[in-house]
Amino acid sequence: MKRKEEGITLVVLTITIIVLIILAGITVYNGKDSIQKANLEGLKTNMLLIETKAREYVENASFDLGVNPDNATDEMKLKAQSELSGEDKGTVVTSSDSLSSELVSIGISQEDINAGNVYKLTTENLEKMGIKDVESNDEEGWYVIVYNIDNTTAEIYHTMGYQGKHSLTEIEQIEL
Repeated sequence: MKRKEEGITLVVLTITIIVLIILAGITVYNGKDSIQKANLEGLKTNMLLIETKAREYVENASFDLGVNPDNATDEMKLKAQSELSGEDKGTVVTSSDSLSSELVSIGISQEDINAGNVYKLTTENLEKMGIKDVESNDEEGWYVIVYNIDNTTAEIYHTMGYQGKHSLTEIEQIEL
């Protein structure tokens, strides 16, 4: 009497391995997509939080200039500028700053830099603004605010950006 052998044949084993490889490939592809989406959403969220705080500062500065900014006194202009600067509000980027040329290359105008409208935020500045666990430095990229008191706007930039986009306006338009 011939004994019936039980076990896995080489063909079944090969098919099983191929199916597992296909499933792993699909999982890795979808996982990579999910990570990209999470990174993009994290960057957007951080930039929106910074924008909210920056708008508060620029609105206060605009208020200090009065109804007609062209007729603002030097004292009013100084008070308005003090609304944008301070320990928790970042550091003014000057044209002599090493970061200046990088900022121009990502779309910030030299005129804004020369006018003192551009502020670099450190991790400590962000913490003082109430934004925790967000890094802003050479390694992770700098968060930068460009103020426009006349239009009461604040545009947020990140030096590393995402897929070649650096401003919040550009990044909000990215769809994955």
